[in-house]
Amino acid sequence: MEKTLYQIFKTFFKVGTLLLGGGYVILPLLQSELVDKKKWIDDDELCEFYALGQSVPGIIAANVSIFVGYKLRRTAGAISAVLGIVTPAFISIVVLAKILEEIIQLKFIQSIFWGVGIGVLILIFLAVKEIWKKSVVDKFSCWIFFLTFILSACFKAPPASLIILAIFIGLWLQFARKIERGEK
Repeated sequence: MEKTLYQIFKTFFKVGTLLLGGGYVILPLLQSELVDKKKWIDDDELCEFYALGQSVPGIIAANVSIFVGYKLRRTAGAISAVLGIVTPAFISIVVLAKILEEIIQLKFIQSIFWGVGIGVLILIFLAVKEIWKKSVVDKFSCWIFFLTFILSACFKAPPASLIILAIFIGLWLQFARKIERGEK
């Protein structure tokens, strides 16, 4: 069967359109299209490409399409195949984003989000209350809380930096207390 870049793109576009779910769903689709119908690769190659696709970082479907496309037409084939497999998902996301953009403008939906926002604030408050009980237990931990709160709220300090700062202050306090008690 013909292996033009257009045919590669079209075949993987078809598979990408039918692909719903994770990486395991793609195997029967690829077997049907690439092995049974087009005979571009055999079962063993498909299994090898699938195993490789699982072992490298990234989306399994895209990885497998790159391997198959590369086998068929080298770099241009890999590009055609990966573009074919991801284009349906890209189009779906763009269309859904446009639909959601229109839906979000409805007053009814805005009211729902307002209610959800209040619920989220209450959940955050309850979480802070629980964490406060377990974390702010003495004057020193209260002092650390207010210091990190002021640095975060007023000076927009990065949270990771504040966590690291709190760790070092806690270690320093523990070391100072050991020295005070005469321990080594």
